[in-house]
Amino acid sequence: MNLAYCATGRSDAHLAHVNNHLLHKSAIDDFLRMQQRAQGDGIDLTIASSFRSFERQAMIWNNKFSGLRPVYDIEQNQIDIALLDESERIEAIMLFSALPGASRHHFGTDMDVWDPSAVAKGYELQLNADEYAVNGPFAALTRWLDNNMSEFGFFRPYHRYQGGVAAEPWHLSHLESASHMLRWQSVDAIADAIKSTQIGGQESILADLERLYAKYVTNICPPLG
Repeated sequence: MNLAYCATGRSDAHLAHVNNHLLHKSAIDDFLRMQQRAQGDGIDLTIASSFRSFERQAMIWNNKFSGLRPVYDIEQNQIDIALLDESERIEAIMLFSALPGASRHHFGTDMDVWDPSAVAKGYELQLNADEYAVNGPFAALTRWLDNNMSEFGFFRPYHRYQGGVAAEPWHLSHLESASHMLRWQSVDAIADAIKSTQIGGQESILADLERLYAKYVTNICPPLG
């Protein structure tokens, strides 16, 4: 198994199907135990998204870079990306979307979660901070995770904004297996993945990759508690 390929989304050999999603094999038991406990406490802990391939991340990136998909600032206001130069455009996208090859979703250890039982059928999930805030529909889910997720080995890598990726209260990571995968998601591995296809801003990204890596990839919040 080529772990650098797994860590950059170019292989799914490390994954298995759970709840119609692909998860890292080492994270599955802990997730299922956490989900079962949440169910007993009246929380329908459900995965909205988990593994994302390199190709999928590249498509998201290119659509945002070209303006086909909206890009938002830290206050959730839409940006006119056409007004930005290439370097500004790259960092604007990276506030909420990882570089292809640099997403934690490539690991299969990270997932976006919600509670469909807390909203009406047909609710369109936005994955924004307001939904998980005190007055949001997923406030109970947020409180439950605050109090319980660490027992099952999970934490929020984007618990708060600290100059890199925006806060994402819906994003959970399995600490042990994600830490292992991150060691294989090196600057060189990401560069190799980026060189394998055409993505917007490719030359600027490669020229500035070490700084972007430090600001957006390894700049995560430590586990709480």
